[in-house]
Amino acid sequence: MKEKEQVNNWQDKLYIIVFRADTRLGKAFDIALLILIILSIVTISMESISSINLKYSGLLSYFEWVITIIFTIEYILRIAVVRRKRKYIFSFFGIVDLLAILPTYLSLFIPGTQFALVLRIFRLLRVFRVLSLGKYIGESFVLLNALKASRFKIIVFLEGVLVVVVIIGTMMYLIEGEASGFESIPHSIYWSIVTLTTVGFGDIAPITPLGRFVASFLMLLGYGVIAVPTGIVSAELSRPRLKQVLCSNCQATLEVNDDQYCKYCGNQLNA
Repeated sequence: MKEKEQVNNWQDKLYIIVFRADTRLGKAFDIALLILIILSIVTISMESISSINLKYSGLLSYFEWVITIIFTIEYILRIAVVRRKRKYIFSFFGIVDLLAILPTYLSLFIPGTQFALVLRIFRLLRVFRVLSLGKYIGESFVLLNALKASRFKIIVFLEGVLVVVVIIGTMMYLIEGEASGFESIPHSIYWSIVTLTTVGFGDIAPITPLGRFVASFLMLLGYGVIAVPTGIVSAELSRPRLKQVLCSNCQATLEVNDDQYCKYCGNQLNA
């Protein structure tokens, strides 16, 4: 019995270090992991540069295997100390932790898969735990809900933009023609998209006065295109948030603003 308690204490201590960042050892553990993740991403990036890879391929490969082995031990350790193992394995971070080590082992059988290790950058999300920024994650759901509520307006707006770029692209093909670089209607539509979004690669440019006039109109229209989706989402964000209240009489969950009575049974709601 005493031995079992010691095992549980050992697992509890490791759990606090591995999964919690509100302690000194837990924060140090997460910071060490973040440093290893950054070093690993830098190593993979260096491997993609042929001149560096040709000269230091052995050293980079050795360094990558050392990091992968450390991450493998860490992954096994997380499974060993967590109580709900299945829940962790199939959670977002559990899958990311697995993807952080899997490509290196697959590269032994399938060459080139080691570059998939850039997926390790997702593990940098743990910085929210280290810096105690978790409380701000809830605010991201506010933005997500605003985008979700605006999705139909944005879709209609994008459909309108698509119609505009197709019409103007076709017009520019007829106005400028192949001599000016507008080789086809799809090519001209590509130009109208680049111009409307104010990117302006400059690979295709109108020459005729009429073509330049249409291009100027499209450029001015582009500023409005950028502003409209922002305004739609901002309008949703500025709307008052509704509170969820449980009616004590009929047990209905209501979304209310300043309502005092349940709309189903008329019972007075508690603030």
